[in-house]
Amino acid sequence: TDFIIMVKETSYMFVTGPEVIKAVTHEDVTKEELGGAITHNSKSGVAHFVADNDEQAAMLMRELIGFLPSNNMEEAPIVPTTDDSHREDSSLQTLVPVDPNKPYDIVELIEAVVDDKNFLEVQPHYAMNIVVGFARLAGQSVGIVANQPKFLAGVLDIDSYIKAASIVRFSDSYNIPLNTF
Repeated sequence: TDFIIMVKETSYMFVTGPEVIKAVTHEDVTKEELGGAITHNSKSGVAHFVADNDEQAAMLMRELIGFLPSNNMEEAPIVPTTDDSHREDSSLQTLVPVDPNKPYDIVELIEAVVDDKNFLEVQPHYAMNIVVGFARLAGQSVGIVANQPKFLAGVLDIDSYIKAASIVRFSDSYNIPLNTF
């Protein structure tokens, strides 16, 4: 259960259902509100990805597996890329504002740096003051950890520490180099 993908309106995870909640507390709550994909992707942090349908969930799984070795004894995969590793991106000159009090989106910076602007963000709806995920640099799979100045000025809290620690621990277990921003 390193990564959990939930599908909107069809994936649910809870200990007791809406019927029991109504009987005990007299509150009406839907399955989606109690333990649906959005709840576990944004509030509890139990899930890592949310998909609109089963097909999108399968595509997300395929993309994620593409970054990972088959087991912890192998090196992280390297795939050929046509993206020049010595490329320059002029957007990097202006992306980070001169004024340190102005927020910016670290995801834009990550996408400007990684191969083919392809960044698979893990838990994008949870602890949004930190960004974690997988990308490639010169074809090499890498884990990414980055403070997100756009939310809470990138200040870390307990949820963001747990989110970051999880990707660091996973990357270490599977020989995936880690990049921090």
